[in-house]
Amino acid sequence: MLHIVLVAPEIPHNAGAAGRLALATGAVLHLVKPLGFSLEDKYVRRTGLDYWKDVDLRVWENFSDLQEAAGASARFWLFSTKASRGLWDVAFAEGDYLVFGAESKGLPESMIFGSGDGAVTIPMKSGGTRSLNLSTSVAIALYEAIRQIGFN
Repeated sequence: MLHIVLVAPEIPHNAGAAGRLALATGAVLHLVKPLGFSLEDKYVRRTGLDYWKDVDLRVWENFSDLQEAAGASARFWLFSTKASRGLWDVAFAEGDYLVFGAESKGLPESMIFGSGDGAVTIPMKSGGTRSLNLSTSVAIALYEAIRQIGFN
């Protein structure tokens, strides 16, 4: 099983879409506070449709709590436009955590550059756009990981 981690998500639609992706792929969705919305928000439920109740959802007070619960052997891949390692240069494995930051600012630089070789970017054409939508990024990364490890 793979893990989708949204750190301080701001837009309920993106969390709902990530939840739907998690359910469709058997992944776990982790939301790290602060959340920019209530989990009761109609937009979260609308995007997740009637599936939201079936999502394996875990909410964390902070990223450190998630890391501690995951254990020392857990692998965290931190997605950022500031990373230099491309998505296709990563060998994903079962149990990996795919970590994404807030829509307006991404992950803090201290997380990105303090992650060793865990920082990853989704390649984009130079000059095309500054970043991708959060739920689009989650889908790209999640399905690349599934392509590599197989769909269980």
